[in-house]
Amino acid sequence: MRTIRFDSVGGASGDMILAALIDLGVDRVAIETQVASLHGDPFELKAEKMVTKGIQGTRVTVRTTVHEGHGAEHHHRRLADILHLIENSTVPPRAQEMSRRVFRRLAEAEAKVHGTTPDRIHFHEVGAMDSIVDIVGACVALDRLDVGRVEVGPLPLGNGTTRCAHGVLPVPVPATVELLKGAAVERTDEPFELVTPTGAALLSTWTAEGGTPETAAGGQVIVGTGYGIGHRELNHRANVLRAMLLEAAPADGQHDTCFVLECNLDDTVPELMGSLTERLLARGALDVFTTAVQMKKQRPGTLLTVLCHAPARDALMDLIFRESTTLGIRVSETARTVLARRHETVETPYGAIRIKIGTWRGEDITRAPEHDDCHQAATLHGVSVRAVYESAMQAAAQSHQGRM
Repeated sequence: MRTIRFDSVGGASGDMILAALIDLGVDRVAIETQVASLHGDPFELKAEKMVTKGIQGTRVTVRTTVHEGHGAEHHHRRLADILHLIENSTVPPRAQEMSRRVFRRLAEAEAKVHGTTPDRIHFHEVGAMDSIVDIVGACVALDRLDVGRVEVGPLPLGNGTTRCAHGVLPVPVPATVELLKGAAVERTDEPFELVTPTGAALLSTWTAEGGTPETAAGGQVIVGTGYGIGHRELNHRANVLRAMLLEAAPADGQHDTCFVLECNLDDTVPELMGSLTERLLARGALDVFTTAVQMKKQRPGTLLTVLCHAPARDALMDLIFRESTTLGIRVSETARTVLARRHETVETPYGAIRIKIGTWRGEDITRAPEHDDCHQAATLHGVSVRAVYESAMQAAAQSHQGRM
């Protein structure tokens, strides 16, 4: 997986984060289509190129069309309401899990500030459809970029006060301060709210998840940059957030160590195994698989195996204990060699499809279309996933031949 680093000049909001990822090359229409499956308020996602203080980037605008009389209700969604929208959508599993974690983190911060519990929090600004689009759309974009690790540079903070649903509050607002505890920040003389609760929730959640550390002997290479532009004109700085996409430097294979977590299960229902697998992958597992085994007294059971790097080990063990019936987990450390990997995008009659390419000793030896892309395109065009897959493989082969 890749690494992405956010560096801020003018702050960080949900729309700036989403704009930076779209500026990196994520398809706006694909994001809009997936977020629309939440079936919340109707919306339109606009992305336009802009220049501010000499820097070109993308500005995102979410326009909603809420029927009169329903706006106040929709602005006061509870956490359970938003989680219900996410869980009943067709947003990919990893993006769903990230989105749920962001909203839970927001609810926990608001609850601590207001002296209540997360389930009783009424989201005001964050409960509006534009904020939901920003959060879920950003998680969809991060998933489509195949990012496994997020880094964030020092965030600039404004000063003064701002008016919101709770009245006049100091800048940064209390929920943002709670979300940014432990993060690097710097004070500025800008009399505006530079980092919003939505932006703080996205970045703090993504960095808290850890991900895979870069271990390639050649370090990392920059493969893309994107600039998200905010809607306010600042006094002394560009209102810009940069997203820098990094991959492992090309090598003849990468050598590292990882942990193997294993446990035998004979009383966990298959549906729970399926959801556990999705959550383990969303939390940073390198791979998750199951094997049918015979246990004591020849009872049929399942061997759950999880591969991970050290930063994710404890969180994954916690998840296994909480989401399965096991009483113990075997942990071992092992060496592995993996192909250097990168992504390329090919055009097919069904739209753009990402191709994962594996390199060994300077030669590209494997190519595979991303299944989520194929599934989404097949659903959109009413064809089989296999048809999209084969079309993508043909386009990848033609692209390879064209470079020879």
